[in-house]
Amino acid sequence: MAESEKNKAKLHFAYDFYKIMKDSDVTFAYEGEITHEITKAFSSLAESHIALTNESNALQKRVFHVMVESLQNISKHSAERKDEKSMFAGQGIFMVTKDDQEYNITTGNVVLNESIPALKEHIEKINSGNKKTLKELYKKKIKSGKLSEKGGAGLGFIDMVRKTGEKLIYTFLDLNDKKTYFVLTSTIFRTK
Repeated sequence: MAESEKNKAKLHFAYDFYKIMKDSDVTFAYEGEITHEITKAFSSLAESHIALTNESNALQKRVFHVMVESLQNISKHSAERKDEKSMFAGQGIFMVTKDDQEYNITTGNVVLNESIPALKEHIEKINSGNKKTLKELYKKKIKSGKLSEKGGAGLGFIDMVRKTGEKLIYTFLDLNDKKTYFVLTSTIFRTK
């Protein structure tokens, strides 16, 4: 009898999840490993889906660009990996929501607690910038040519804010004394 209740709970979970996704305007959600191949597949799916919505080419490009940057951020910087030797296969969540006003691209992944201060400082510096200062920061990062051990130059977040014109929304949720869950949302207004 316990197995029947367990199966019933799974079925109810599927329906509850469906309702939450509908109520939250989730058009796409994924949890798991993010690799270069998965990024390409999601990009293709999203490109096809957005093309069907009759959005302007400029909006489609902005959404597509932010999606790719978001996925690359997880694949390069997630502290959670199925295979610790795989440098570009991070674990995380990826979600796209859409309503009459905007698209929101939300990611979540585990980060090491020791990286939080630098990450916060980087995001706050970007969020406090204007078009001119962001352009200068972007150029400075390119000219320095410094790549992290994960292959990034710190351009992704800068580029996301430059493309959307909106600040990044983020939070850190404690997991334990070594790791934290980092959630990031980038908003792309449909009318801008």
